[in-house]
Amino acid sequence: MSWQPSASLESLKARAELNRYIREFFAVRDVLEVETPVLSQAGVSDPYLNPVVATCMGKPAYLHTSPEYPMKRLLAAGSGDIYQICKVFRDEELGGRHNPEFSMLEYYRVGFSMMTLMDDVAQLVGDFLQIQQRLDLTYEQAMGRYVGLNPFTAEDAQLLVAAQNAMGSGPDMTLDRDGCLDILMTHLVEPNLPRNTLVFIHAYPQSQAALARTYEDINGHAVAKRFELYVNGLELANGYDELCDAKEQEQRFKRDQAQQRALNNHARPVDNHFLQALGHGMPACSGVALGLDRILMLKLGTGSIADVLSFSYDRS
Repeated sequence: MSWQPSASLESLKARAELNRYIREFFAVRDVLEVETPVLSQAGVSDPYLNPVVATCMGKPAYLHTSPEYPMKRLLAAGSGDIYQICKVFRDEELGGRHNPEFSMLEYYRVGFSMMTLMDDVAQLVGDFLQIQQRLDLTYEQAMGRYVGLNPFTAEDAQLLVAAQNAMGSGPDMTLDRDGCLDILMTHLVEPNLPRNTLVFIHAYPQSQAALARTYEDINGHAVAKRFELYVNGLELANGYDELCDAKEQEQRFKRDQAQQRALNNHARPVDNHFLQALGHGMPACSGVALGLDRILMLKLGTGSIADVLSFSYDRS
C-alpha cells in the first residue's frame, strides 16, 4: 500500500499546528518571513554534506541543504530580522532520523549574541514541546562528563582509541581528530544526555566553526561561537554567532574545497554572491537552523521520521 501517506492524519494536523505556532511566534516579534531559491548555482561548502545535484540550463545546479547563504544576502541588503520555513535536501541521508528531503526553520536576529539567541530558541522549542527544564554545557564540559576526555588537550591517539571503543571497531579504523570527536559525540554524549530537558552544548572547537565567529576562551583554547540543541538525545538545532568577515569566509571556503577534493576528487563551486554580500557588509547577528520534522517526532513520541512526513522518500 505504498501509495498511502506515511504520516497519520494526527501528524499532518500537528505539522500545521507547528507551522502556525512558528508564524505567530515571529509575528509578535516583528520578524519578517522570507523565501529564497531552493536551486542554486553554487553548492554547500561543508565537505561532509552531500547536496542533491540537478541539471539546469545545461549546467550542474544544487538543491539547497539550508537557505543560509541567500538569507545572509538578504541581511546584507538590509532586511532586518528574518525567518524561513522551507524544504531542504541532503543526499545519502536516510534512516529513522533522516530523510533526503526534510523541513527546516532558519532564522536570524540582528544584534543578538549567541547566548541571547539560545534563550530565544529555548522559548520557541520549549513552549511548543512543553519542556521547561534546561541544561547548558560547553563542549569541553559535555566531553568531560560523558566521555572522560578533554577535547582540547587529549592526544590524537587517545581520541582514536576512545572512538574505536565507542564504535566497537578495530585498530585499523582511521579518523582525523574531528572525526573522532564526532563519533564520541554521537555514541557517548548524545545517548546519555538528560531526558525531557533542553540541552544546549556550545563553545565547539574552532575546527568545527563552520560559519561561526571564533574566539579564545579563558583556558586559551580556540573555540567557535556555535551551539547545538538536543532533546532526549536528538539534535534539533545548530546555531552561530555569525561570521561577517568576507576574507575569513573566503579562506574557510578554500579549506572546505581542499577537503572536498580529498574526499571526492572534485570541489563544488564557491558561492561568490554570498562572499560579495559579506564584502558589502552584513550586520552583526546570530542565526539558527532547526529541524522541524524532529521537533514533531518529539511532540508525537515517535522514533521514525517517516511518521511525521506526508510521504517519506520510499513513497515519494
